[in-house]
Amino acid sequence: MTRHRAVFFLSYVWALLILATAMAGNCTELTSGTSPVATSELIVRSVAYPGDTARLDRVMEKALRGEPLTLGVVGGSITEGGVASSVDKRWANRVAAWWTATFPKSKLTFVNAGLGATGSNIGAHRVQRDLLCHKPDFVVIEFAVNDNCTSGAMETMEGLVRQILALPNQPAALMLCTMHQDGMNTQPFHDLIGRYYGLPIISYRDALWPEIQAGRIKWSDIAGDHVHPNDLGHQYLAEFVTGYLKQTLAHLFEAKNLPAIKPLPKPLISDIYARTAWWDGANLKPARNQGWQVSDPTPPPKTFGKCWVADKPGSTMELEVEGAALTMLYYSQKADLCMAEVRVDGGAPEKLDAWFPMSWGGYTAFRSIGHDLTPGRHQIQITLLKEKAPASKGHRFEIRAILAAGLKDIR
Repeated sequence: MTRHRAVFFLSYVWALLILATAMAGNCTELTSGTSPVATSELIVRSVAYPGDTARLDRVMEKALRGEPLTLGVVGGSITEGGVASSVDKRWANRVAAWWTATFPKSKLTFVNAGLGATGSNIGAHRVQRDLLCHKPDFVVIEFAVNDNCTSGAMETMEGLVRQILALPNQPAALMLCTMHQDGMNTQPFHDLIGRYYGLPIISYRDALWPEIQAGRIKWSDIAGDHVHPNDLGHQYLAEFVTGYLKQTLAHLFEAKNLPAIKPLPKPLISDIYARTAWWDGANLKPARNQGWQVSDPTPPPKTFGKCWVADKPGSTMELEVEGAALTMLYYSQKADLCMAEVRVDGGAPEKLDAWFPMSWGGYTAFRSIGHDLTPGRHQIQITLLKEKAPASKGHRFEIRAILAAGLKDIR
């Protein structure tokens, strides 16, 4: 027996022991002192689609050999941490803890690219910078409560998925579908993309909504508000994901020959959002500018750079950007903010209102300002208006970024 085979054989035997221990109960402990909460029935029900495990099989083989791995997660505020009481109780950190406990010889790097109040549109434009630059081996995608229930969510999710699967190291990816208090999410739309690309789909909704309807679980048991899981909800999420991972590991040991990784198929809808760019005050200079200033965002979120700010009505700026689909990000809050007017290539104006009527804080709003555009460069004209909400006492408007999709190459 060669040294390489001997090392793999010992790793294989060791992993079987770990797996036997894991399969002894419904769900192994994810962190020290945490008892499992998900029954085997719930774990089975959480698998909306088992997917193609060829990529994940190879990631697990790599882990068994003791090679370093990078786990990445991308999503909204639930992935970022939501209302979990501590970092270690977040679902993503719990999943990372499972990888570390199951494959202790493999050094794990964990990258959390969750960002509150963002969907797969913003995700497709920032995933290269925030996650894929780390060359992840395994990625969990969570945007089922932040994406709109429209076909547009399919197109932006497809672009995000294609960027992940196109990496040279052939990472595995998994979709995680969370839910709102009423049980709604964008799973019906994301499901079509996940199945087309062979991604496993794990559904928090499919597992727990029947329990809520039957009165066996209350929404308040698993959530801190209308959408964010509390510590127990995060634990359920983690156990549904790791339950699937355990089954994949068990089947890996049974397989004599692993199936080949399938080539990336042609786009189901389009690959526009697989070729994106992120432009902000740091990397894009206006072609013309009167009254707009480059500034730090207020408040400064972790993933945004320099922005453009104006506070005098009539301030006008022109930007030139390449792309077939354009999106503007701007800050929205119940504060002294106003409206701006946007025109693309001299077309009809669109009004953007930065005033946010709710009192829980501000967020980065986004608006599609151009879709199905002709290839090439486009002119964006932005003008600050006098119009504002009656309760606003100022005219500040903060443009955080211009997102471009449908480029010739990813930038």
